[in-house]
Amino acid sequence: MPFIHPHLPRPRGVLAAAAGATLVAGLLVTTPALADGGPEPLGSASDLGVDTPTPDEVLDAAPEAIPGRWLVEVSGDPVLRGGSRSANVSAQDTVSARAADASIPLTVDTTYVQGWNGMAVQMDDADVTKLRAVDGVEAVYPVLEVAQPEPAEPADAGPEDVFGNAMTGVDQVQEVDGLTGEGVTVAVIDSGIDYNNPDLGGSGVNDEKADFPGDRVVGGYDYVGDDYDSTTGIPAAPDAYPDDCGGHGTHVAGIIGADGEVIGAAPDVDLLSYRIFGCDGTSSTDVILEAMEQSLTDGADVVNMSLGASFMTWQDYPTAQLADSLTANGVTVVISAGNEGAAGTFSSGAPGVASDAITVASVDNTHMRTPFGIAADGERAYAAATGGPAAPTEGELALIPAGEPGTEAAQGCTADAVPPAASSGQALLVERGVCSFYEKALAGQEAGYDAVILYNNSPGAVNPTVEGDPAITIPVVMIGQADGAALQEAAAAGDVTWAWQEGTTVVENATGGLVSDFSSYGLTAELELKPDIAAPGGSIWSTVPLEQGGHGAKSGTSMAAPHVAGAAALLLQAHPALAPKDVKTAMMNTADPLTWSLSPDQGYLEPVHRQGAGLLDLVEAVHTTTSIGAPSISLGEGEQGLQTVTLGVTNDSDQEKTYDIGVQHGVATGAPTENPQFYTAEGTADPSASSMTVPAGATSEVEVTLGEDFGEDGLIYGGWVTFTSADDDLVVPFAGLSGDYQALPVLSDQGMGLPSLGVSDGAGGVLLDPEGGSTYTMQDGDIPYLAYAFSYPVERLEMKAYSVSKTGKLRLVNPGVGLIDSTDHLGRSPEPEVYGWDGTYALKNERVRTVKDGDYVLQMRVLKPLGDPENPDHWETYTSPQFTIDNPARGKDDAR
Repeated sequence: MPFIHPHLPRPRGVLAAAAGATLVAGLLVTTPALADGGPEPLGSASDLGVDTPTPDEVLDAAPEAIPGRWLVEVSGDPVLRGGSRSANVSAQDTVSARAADASIPLTVDTTYVQGWNGMAVQMDDADVTKLRAVDGVEAVYPVLEVAQPEPAEPADAGPEDVFGNAMTGVDQVQEVDGLTGEGVTVAVIDSGIDYNNPDLGGSGVNDEKADFPGDRVVGGYDYVGDDYDSTTGIPAAPDAYPDDCGGHGTHVAGIIGADGEVIGAAPDVDLLSYRIFGCDGTSSTDVILEAMEQSLTDGADVVNMSLGASFMTWQDYPTAQLADSLTANGVTVVISAGNEGAAGTFSSGAPGVASDAITVASVDNTHMRTPFGIAADGERAYAAATGGPAAPTEGELALIPAGEPGTEAAQGCTADAVPPAASSGQALLVERGVCSFYEKALAGQEAGYDAVILYNNSPGAVNPTVEGDPAITIPVVMIGQADGAALQEAAAAGDVTWAWQEGTTVVENATGGLVSDFSSYGLTAELELKPDIAAPGGSIWSTVPLEQGGHGAKSGTSMAAPHVAGAAALLLQAHPALAPKDVKTAMMNTADPLTWSLSPDQGYLEPVHRQGAGLLDLVEAVHTTTSIGAPSISLGEGEQGLQTVTLGVTNDSDQEKTYDIGVQHGVATGAPTENPQFYTAEGTADPSASSMTVPAGATSEVEVTLGEDFGEDGLIYGGWVTFTSADDDLVVPFAGLSGDYQALPVLSDQGMGLPSLGVSDGAGGVLLDPEGGSTYTMQDGDIPYLAYAFSYPVERLEMKAYSVSKTGKLRLVNPGVGLIDSTDHLGRSPEPEVYGWDGTYALKNERVRTVKDGDYVLQMRVLKPLGDPENPDHWETYTSPQFTIDNPARGKDDAR
């Protein structure tokens, strides 16, 4: 999460060429040395084929925090936690009045009293530190951007969504038990629902004012309107019709409850639609909070949130707090884990980090329904690239390989590296790897081809994007690794023709049943185990808006969460008395741990902090008569030593049951967080008995001693305590972090020599200046910047500035306050971040001053996660090289 400085844009831009040597050196990461006889290294994510983010020439310019918008938590329990509405309103009014008395101008946009006691306000970012000191203010959080996943390309076919439901056993409880979700209400907080779609109870006529409310989508509200985008400042335009023009929410709703060509998990549920995304762009957490509160007021039994602010892993963020308030008041909250798996550990986000919510990882579907072409006597399923024109549904092209498999030519990164098209009517066959999909598409286009057929260099499905400038004007599609190899072999033996086809085909998925490559890793910043469970989310066929074709395929943990939300509705229909914790426990106890996706043939299990308890098994969840009180065990950091946990096993059947007790271990992960190393690291996991007998209708207890002695800080390890009887296979997942959390270095170089001083390039970018010595005019963005990155979540960040005398003595700027800026609870950095200082600081009396011209250094001080601020060993400090401020707009000694 970016660290917002007052009045400043958060530019991120082109890196200096001089940083190149540092960049290369920083990428040469070696496996950490471990104690003899300790965990065995299995390789890094990049070693195992993960396209981990690597530093490139451009830093992302889009911050997640929205300048000038803040969430202010006020003292007093929310209504759902036993507080009083009137008391909360009064407390908020008092805080607003005290802020005015302290000369802190703010505008209250929205107030919240039900599940979270606070206000969404607009205010100057410079005043945040002052507001935190106002009596009655518990905390101040930035309003975060929340991205809406891009819509998938629609496909025209009459689908039957049977594969995802079969993976979880939903199809069996529908057919055998007759469960349909009838009588259960599920709220979808998303981009809206196209309630005109017949699969969702609509008439089939595209009209936002028709069919709402209806028999299926029975209520809801549009909080934002079509044009809303939090990144551009386009204001919300709420109305009463939560229709969907983005497509994401309709796809989610279909997975939960479609009843037509697509059959959802719970085809008779009542759906509520809360629209918090416009047609494109991002939403914001203040809007999401409104929808969450309304879902309880409107009587939702289950809330699905296929969204989140990635890398905000602190559980006190307001959306996570409100999620826990909902569950405490009888609402089962289901949230996607996030799609940042390639970015490594600590990559999930709020609200999914909420303790009591059911947070869902994604598993690839066993089958995919995709468009296809015919070549070399076989159907070749493909994914059409976004950013290019739609693929044809008829016509033939001669297929020309770019080169021999594995060669530079085969990867087709430049037009001069591939054979030029001999004539029109040819398609270029290109291997994935080395360069981007856009570069490959551009190379084929510039070489004169009419299409580019990409093929994967590893098993699994990929949805490529070829957006760029100049635009791609020819169709680009991606086929699987096996199909690519077959076409290369056929082309070596003779001519091959690619024939575009209409409709779709169903093919087996080579990675079916494995955790999807995009699915995010835990833990939370507080070291709590997340995600909780896994469900199908890769290559899922469902409903989309009528204007997008009515049906289509999408992938994401966004698609996994609604499988669980629909399953929760079936479980509540079967057992109406279940509380949200009971729903979560039943699902997690009966889940099935999954094979390690990065090396499925070695017999290892996926890291527990990526899959949770395992794949949802709804048949067992509905029919089990056994429950284990703890759905999961979070061990925290290893320096606490071994822990003994008591697990209560309840047998609700009318006969005694005997359970064999065992332990399974998952693969562990270690530093660096952005490209984790994997290990076999089996910690201590000793049950006090190898079996236990529980009388009918009774509860018995067993103790399990858990922990580690790896001799290494920062390995995330864990597994499952297993309970097996003649009727049940039950699990309780556990996870912990080895050694000392606060011993881990937080400031990361990200392969760039960070932290580093930076300077504007004059075009909205920031160039690294690691040696310092730059002179800043403080005009038109020519100000000092610090580029930095965090390897782990951060408890607190403080910024200081010092003037430098001619003798080299440092003098603290703003000695009465000590800081020029500060903030709490930041997430891990997925990429380098930039802090800019405009030379201002606030005195104790709140007056803003500007430093004189002269020489200065900036100092960044970071308190490590869960660290003790009184312990100097828990802080990490960086002091910048010296720089000069020389502002030509004022006299040399002028200070304002």
